[in-house]
Amino acid sequence: MEDLLPELCDRYPEDVRILEPMLGNFGGRERFFGKIVTIKAFEDNSLVREQVAQPGEGRVLVVDGGGSMRRAMLGDMLAEKASVNGWAGIIIYGCIRDVNAIADLDIGVQALGAHPLKTEKRGVGELNVPVRFGGVDFIPGEYCYADNNGVLVSKKSLETD
Repeated sequence: MEDLLPELCDRYPEDVRILEPMLGNFGGRERFFGKIVTIKAFEDNSLVREQVAQPGEGRVLVVDGGGSMRRAMLGDMLAEKASVNGWAGIIIYGCIRDVNAIADLDIGVQALGAHPLKTEKRGVGELNVPVRFGGVDFIPGEYCYADNNGVLVSKKSLETD
């Protein structure tokens, strides 16, 4: 399988915004892309739980967890639910847990790192608002592409043949 992001950067250099190198690839799917759905929540994954229960329709869930390294915004049960419900991938500006189980799931997952402690469920956060981290704006409805080379965003869908 060829590397997707270098190819897209070569073909569409004016159309892509590239995330600073910061995330590791944890999911069983190393290459994924789709329309962006965003969540902004700090150390509370209530909205993540709600969204992965919805039909994913090949979309990418981008979670701005404020860069917290103190709690995991995603674990194996939510990642499995996202996979079953058709999400292409999840990008988390924060941590995940259950990394061995998530590696076996057919879903892309990128995050800052791993932490064994789950979040508290307080029901706080914002859904489908623009979020910014790593020098990139993630706008709901735009397109996100990810592989082992990193993450990029485009206003329009890019050919991935």
